[in-house]
Amino acid sequence: MKLGLNIDHIATLRNARGGVEPDVLEGAKLCIENGADSITTHLREDRRHIKDEDVKLIRKEIKAKLNLEMAMTDEMQEIALSLKPDAVCIVPEKRQEVTTEGGLDIAGQLERGISFVKPLVDAGIEVSLFIDPDKEQVLAAHKTGAQFIELHTGTYANSFGTDKEEQAFNDLKTATEYAHSLGLKVNAGHGLNYQNVHRMHEINGLYELNIGHSIISRAVFVGLAKAVQEMKTLVK
Repeated sequence: MKLGLNIDHIATLRNARGGVEPDVLEGAKLCIENGADSITTHLREDRRHIKDEDVKLIRKEIKAKLNLEMAMTDEMQEIALSLKPDAVCIVPEKRQEVTTEGGLDIAGQLERGISFVKPLVDAGIEVSLFIDPDKEQVLAAHKTGAQFIELHTGTYANSFGTDKEEQAFNDLKTATEYAHSLGLKVNAGHGLNYQNVHRMHEINGLYELNIGHSIISRAVFVGLAKAVQEMKTLVK
């Protein structure tokens, strides 16, 4: 499996003081130098952490894969088509949420999804839909023409170590198998950390794990380079 590293919370820390430290671009470079396979940034509609200029600089200066998380809005589609990241991951977004609370209901807006995904695919951008491990959502994602899904692992992460863990884990495994049967590639992420990530190796064929908050939190104590190295070892 590959490690996609979400650097949003480097920007969160910078924005807490409104200055330039820590530098998001330098953080992205350090992550790649220490084992991350790609950089993920979520350009939210309210720009609460990553800013437009951050994404532009990373696209220009970082030679590794850039994955742009974004809402399914006309503004974000226009930005993606202009910026041409290597990949985009379409996520649900609510202004009041602290972090993404669940998967995108693509089954409930399939026609919109089809029309939104096509121009991105036609532009040569890999498209992923961030969805819950539910067969209806997997099938709908396939119908949009997206090449990837990213399974929301939040339920598994929240239930880790409890009697609900196995059901949540099996949901991920079943959804992955079904996605593969449709020809979709599968990523996973949300809430994965140094304690629970090991079980992802029990799911055959996961392509990439997107992890951010846990690594940036670990970096407070051991430094960013070591935090990335430690997670890369677990993911490998």
